[in-house]
Amino acid sequence: MVRSSGRRHFLKSAAFACTAATFSRSSYARIAGANERLKIGAIGVGGRGAGDLDAVSSENITALCDVDADRLGAAATRHPQAKKYADYRQLLEQTDLEAVVVATPDHHHAPATVRALRRGLHVYCEKPLTHTVEEARLISALTREKKVATQMGTQNHEHPGYLRLVELLQSGAIGDVQEVHVITDRPGKWWPQGMDRPTETAAVPGALNWDLWLGPAAERPYHPAYVPFKWRGWWDFGCGAVGDMAIHLADPAFWALRLGGRVKVTSRGPAPSLWSAPASMETKFEFGQRGDLPPVTLYWYEGETKPKPEIAAELPMNGSLFIGSKGRIAIAHDGFPKLLPEAQFADFKAPAPSLPESPGHHRQWLDACRTGARTGSAFAYAAPFTEIVLLANVAYRSGQTIEFDQETGRILNAPAAEKYLSREYRRGWEITG
Repeated sequence: MVRSSGRRHFLKSAAFACTAATFSRSSYARIAGANERLKIGAIGVGGRGAGDLDAVSSENITALCDVDADRLGAAATRHPQAKKYADYRQLLEQTDLEAVVVATPDHHHAPATVRALRRGLHVYCEKPLTHTVEEARLISALTREKKVATQMGTQNHEHPGYLRLVELLQSGAIGDVQEVHVITDRPGKWWPQGMDRPTETAAVPGALNWDLWLGPAAERPYHPAYVPFKWRGWWDFGCGAVGDMAIHLADPAFWALRLGGRVKVTSRGPAPSLWSAPASMETKFEFGQRGDLPPVTLYWYEGETKPKPEIAAELPMNGSLFIGSKGRIAIAHDGFPKLLPEAQFADFKAPAPSLPESPGHHRQWLDACRTGARTGSAFAYAAPFTEIVLLANVAYRSGQTIEFDQETGRILNAPAAEKYLSREYRRGWEITG
């Protein structure tokens, strides 16, 4: 009981410490007063970006950016006072901005976010926070330096089901967690993967600025296989199902179990493609001892890949299964935790809620911009989390089991795999080096 109580206290303290936004004296000069509306720029205003824009529309939307003129025009009708841009590099030069929301394809997340952080702006960025491991580490460093309010767009981090799950895991309800299984039926169902690069050309839609859409990615002809939304399956633009759903579904495991440090990662699937993520993949993350938490292995399944039948019987699709020394917990995305076996936990009394209820993912960030309050997916947490998750793709693309040291950011056993930790940027879009 003493060990469990101490662990609960440590985990709660660690969770708060890594997600709180702590501002320096100079940062406070950029915080709006309690009754003032924040001057926000929105980068990407269609699709997911339209939802993000609506969620912060109570503020002073002073700038809008999108490479699609039709989407930009539609947003401008709702915010006629905002300046309009096709290039977010120009938006980020607007001197009256206090905060930005980034809702672009994955390959633009870090180029926009890094530029905003270097300007000292508060940032809300959609998931995955970055396209590469190197970008995640750069954002970690900038976040420590700039001390502004940040939030990665993993809205389910604030879902009451995830809050209750983390409390159960922290309380030791199922003992020491030894395995975690996480599954998604994406890709295929939502967008294609496992494809060769198109060789034919097509006319660029009249409203789309294709060169700005490519941004930091290498030049290539437009093709409808990339835009809209199908970009997620292409290595140059997206992170595949890992970037889309592992960032959501594995979030409570990384949060509650403090996953990180040195990790061994093995990914299996079809022969790797130079161009696109696989149609299916299974990844094993092996974490060692973390403080007083024992080693744990996390398994990730995507596409048609499935776990062993006894695991599949209890693992909800687009959900997680935690296996501990005293029982199991299953949870679906947007669901609530279920303790297993049910008969064993029939009279179980859940711990009293200890994690603060959220006012909403966007509201939490807006409050932090004003007061320095905590955010659940602050970049101090989200960047190291993203860094580890993206190793699934590094192991798959390299065809090797990799041993990664999060302290140094290096692969210890497979130097040839290190090229997949970073990327090249087109001239004018560089953020590293």
